[in-house]
Amino acid sequence: MKNSKQQAGDYRPATFAAWLHEQLSRRGYDLSGPRSGGKSAFASASGISASTVGRLLRGDHVTDTRVLAMLANALNVPLGEVLVRAGVLNQSELQAVQHPPAGRPGITPEQAADELGITDEQSRRLFIAMTNTLQRQPPPNTGEADLAEQ
Repeated sequence: MKNSKQQAGDYRPATFAAWLHEQLSRRGYDLSGPRSGGKSAFASASGISASTVGRLLRGDHVTDTRVLAMLANALNVPLGEVLVRAGVLNQSELQAVQHPPAGRPGITPEQAADELGITDEQSRRLFIAMTNTLQRQPPPNTGEADLAEQ
């Protein structure tokens, strides 16, 4: 499993798949075989399609931030941790969003969406919500290693 020092280009989908498998198994989802029901049960509980859960567990690279946000919510894990583990962000990028350098004038998420040309209303709302979430301080450590807090 990768440590919190994961860098861009160091991401491996199989590592994310192994992490997700461990998370689901720890939560009681039986993933022991194709007909064990754990994948379907998690898909139903999370609102993520069973085919997408299957792709995630197989190590197919899924970077749809809506899916990853749903995954973070279903696992009750900080979105930042899921984004780093999924290879969407590296740890230094997450830190830069959570702790912007002092003295640099920032821009609002709305301004960033404008600059990036995000015009689709649903994509824009998701981008702004995700940016706001990433800028919030992570919750106190619950005793488990948490990438978003390291």
